[in-house]
Amino acid sequence: MTRGKQVAVELADFPDLVVIYLGMRANSLRGLKTLMSFGPRIKASVRARPEGLLLHEDIVWGMLPPHLGMREYWRDFESLERWARSDPHAAWWRDFVKDRGGTGFWHETHFAQGGIEAIYLDMPKDIGLMRFAPHVAKRGTMFSARRRLGIAGEETKPSPLPEDEYAPYLSGPDETATATP
Repeated sequence: MTRGKQVAVELADFPDLVVIYLGMRANSLRGLKTLMSFGPRIKASVRARPEGLLLHEDIVWGMLPPHLGMREYWRDFESLERWARSDPHAAWWRDFVKDRGGTGFWHETHFAQGGIEAIYLDMPKDIGLMRFAPHVAKRGTMFSARRRLGIAGEETKPSPLPEDEYAPYLSGPDETATATP
């Protein structure tokens, strides 16, 4: 019997490590086109080697319906925040919030120093943390992981658009009830 590697990792050199899981699910035929169009753009942004991105891995969350995503490891929150608020990501987010193209999107971010934050847009059923954690209003903190986590200090860059300009694109109720698994 052949065994694979059996190791542990030493993370002392990465005290501020951030791990983010992201997913996009096709909710319609139009969503399949949207989902497939993001792949080349994401690959190009990873090839550009954003400062602070340590590793990017593609993940298939599900096949029917198509639900693709990724896991990324970032040196620290500031690097991730700076990249997320710069182009090309800022332009993607701005356009995506206005028209999700028949898809649902989510991310869950985990911090080595403690804390987790997450958002979900147009997911047809509860997944991940939203299956057991209380749901909160999607306005106010929707556009700032820093605010969702209560991290002190100013954001590294302003939001791609002021939050009040997104309001017309955030349809549906502000949920505050806890989901039941």
